[in-house]
Amino acid sequence: MADSWEILKLLADSTRVRILSLLTKEELSVAELQDVLDMGQSRISSHLGLLRQGELVHDRREGKKTFYALSVFDAKGAALLQAACAAVECTTQIGEDTANLKRILEKRKQQSEQYFNSVAGRLGKNYCPGRSWEAIGHFLLHLTPKIKIVDLGAGEGLLSQLLARRAEKIVCVDNSPKMVEFGSELAKKNGFTNLSYKLGDIEAVPLEDGMFDLALLSQALHHAQHPQLAIQEACRILKPGGKLIIIDLLEHQFEKAHELYADVWLGFSENKIYQFLKEAGFRQIEVNVVAQEAEAPNFQTVLASGLKG
Repeated sequence: MADSWEILKLLADSTRVRILSLLTKEELSVAELQDVLDMGQSRISSHLGLLRQGELVHDRREGKKTFYALSVFDAKGAALLQAACAAVECTTQIGEDTANLKRILEKRKQQSEQYFNSVAGRLGKNYCPGRSWEAIGHFLLHLTPKIKIVDLGAGEGLLSQLLARRAEKIVCVDNSPKMVEFGSELAKKNGFTNLSYKLGDIEAVPLEDGMFDLALLSQALHHAQHPQLAIQEACRILKPGGKLIIIDLLEHQFEKAHELYADVWLGFSENKIYQFLKEAGFRQIEVNVVAQEAEAPNFQTVLASGLKG
């Protein structure tokens, strides 16, 4: 930053003091400074260039716009700036600049409000840059409490690999030796000491009663020979009040799924899943269709949950 003499020289110009006074309140673009000060771009850019050379301000690019903000001052520089701004604070010119700034900031706010007002009711249906279910999933995973989780029919356990960052303990159960081997190696590679894999059948889970706070059946139920047994087993290994969450396919007629994906069942109706949960002893049951694929055969996803009674 310039020494005190250089700072005093820069503060000797009224336009530069007006700019600095505005920047003490808000970061502003060159166009916004033009609007507030009612000056041409070349004049404002010239003053900003001098202030930038003296390291009193810094700039950043945002697309085609350039925004300016105050730099971090040392004690002497901050005292000089404060004194200069205070000396002109009550002048008519600074009063007009402050009023114009308020108008500009209100305009910023209105532009944002107008956009969101125009898409209200359809924001979730339209494309929104950066908004994806993957991103939302990672966001929600940070809310995972320190609980014990069992992932039934986990496969490689991708979901559990994510949950392991927060959970107290996770056990993945799958009947494929290769899946268990791969998942175990992945957990070791990621350094998860709270995540383990166990070879077993979700219809006869090799775990003790009442061990877990949360049980997951993610796209596993339609691979079970007897889905009702899998849900009963989930209930058995849950603690009282523990929760089961099921993600599976809604009943469909795509027969090739038997061959292509080794599916035993062509999904389940909402009523059937509700019946499975109720008969297994779950309460506060919720079953809802939460997604539909855009491409044929347009598989739909059902999300169901219940608490162990």
